[in-house]
Amino acid sequence: MSNDMQDTFNYQELNFMCGLEVHQQIAGAKLFCSCSSDIQEKNEEVVFERGLRASAGEIGETDVAAQYEQAKARRFIYHGYGHEYCLVDMDEEPPHTINKKAIGAALEVALLLKLKIPDILCIMRKVITDGSCCSSFQRTINVGLETSESYLETSQGKVRIASLYLEEDACKIIRTESGKIHYSLSRQGIPLIEIGTRPDIKSPEQAKEVAEKLGMILRSTEKVRRGIGTIRQDVNVSIKGGHRVELKGFQDLRSMPKIIEEEVRRHLSETVKSEVRRVNPDGTTTFLRPMPGAARMYVETDHPLIFIDEQELKQIKLPELITEKTLRLEKQYNLSPQLAREIADDTLFETYVARFKNIEPSFLAHVLLEIPKEMKTRFKLDPGVLKETDYAFALEHHNNQVIPKSAILEMLVELAQGKKVDLGKYKAISEDALAEEIQQLVAVQKDTTINALMGMLMAKYRGKVDGQMVMKLLQKYKK
Repeated sequence: MSNDMQDTFNYQELNFMCGLEVHQQIAGAKLFCSCSSDIQEKNEEVVFERGLRASAGEIGETDVAAQYEQAKARRFIYHGYGHEYCLVDMDEEPPHTINKKAIGAALEVALLLKLKIPDILCIMRKVITDGSCCSSFQRTINVGLETSESYLETSQGKVRIASLYLEEDACKIIRTESGKIHYSLSRQGIPLIEIGTRPDIKSPEQAKEVAEKLGMILRSTEKVRRGIGTIRQDVNVSIKGGHRVELKGFQDLRSMPKIIEEEVRRHLSETVKSEVRRVNPDGTTTFLRPMPGAARMYVETDHPLIFIDEQELKQIKLPELITEKTLRLEKQYNLSPQLAREIADDTLFETYVARFKNIEPSFLAHVLLEIPKEMKTRFKLDPGVLKETDYAFALEHHNNQVIPKSAILEMLVELAQGKKVDLGKYKAISEDALAEEIQQLVAVQKDTTINALMGMLMAKYRGKVDGQMVMKLLQKYKK
């Protein structure tokens, strides 16, 4: 916990209680159809309008949050884009057979968290009438149940993991206007893992630590989507004598402690109702809707029950956690602790180490970590356009000593620009030929400094020689 947090409030005296929900998208197809989850939102094919109403849940009551949203009497405009929606997303067709890979990913995470897997998975409908689900409900499945061993160790003690759900992600808001909200169907139906903790979190800083640990565990599976919007956190907060408030939609974990602190300050300064509040980009929160309850759940009747095979469950191979992998990479490949931490999250590093045996692992890590950054900042290019094969193409030629290290960046820049690479342009100069030329140059340019000579040679052989080799030879012959 930071000193600032310690000085602000005594959270123990306040009887501060906090629980966390982490929502992480799973890579691959959508949960109940084969539509792509690779969101592009191009080639709009359909636009339609709906109004949604609340339905009674399993216990025969209508959820208060659903009633609140219905009372606004808003209309919802849905936009569908090529290959990113279908009749299932439009609620014009029953769900298809559930995505088995998504179930496998959820089971893997549940086992990593030491949750109990039910023998039978029952799909439920969760009533949602704010328009974010075209059908007015979200399909959700309880995949992991709490056990005595399902907890995280943190710097401030254990935090119990209460549950893990597999569910459909909701639509994304495009824009709002008077009485209407426009949604994209592209995100709806993407498989989503929801992990919920018990209210064991003792401080805002611990909330951030728990979120980071859960994110690490999810990434360790290599089955989740990456990038902005693929993971979101909700935080539930209360203090002594007050009501529970849910803060919805954290994306930047760095801001989490400060926003929670401000929420506690609000609880101390005014009478707080049990409600859901939206986390705004500037760190403030605004009222969203009343706190939902159990009345919003009812059984999905358009999909059969899912039976879990105990033998298949035992065959699931759990991945190496990124924290464990970091320590191994540091030792195995003689990487610095920082470099090992950064590259542990990369799925290609060890594949390339095994493939390109003539390249130092530390340099491979540099290529994967630093070159994308340089392309973005120096060349104003999106490194995301590069494929795995592009990196392999450049590294293969360096591994075979066809091109020097210095050529890799320029080659990847050309590939990102859609250009055809001319290998002759980057063909490396042999050390013997370079040494001969440097001797001649030094003899002619006796009064020229090493740095000036270095500049002349690098300008002449741009992308064809290694700078370290040039400097080494200059220092050898320039005496």
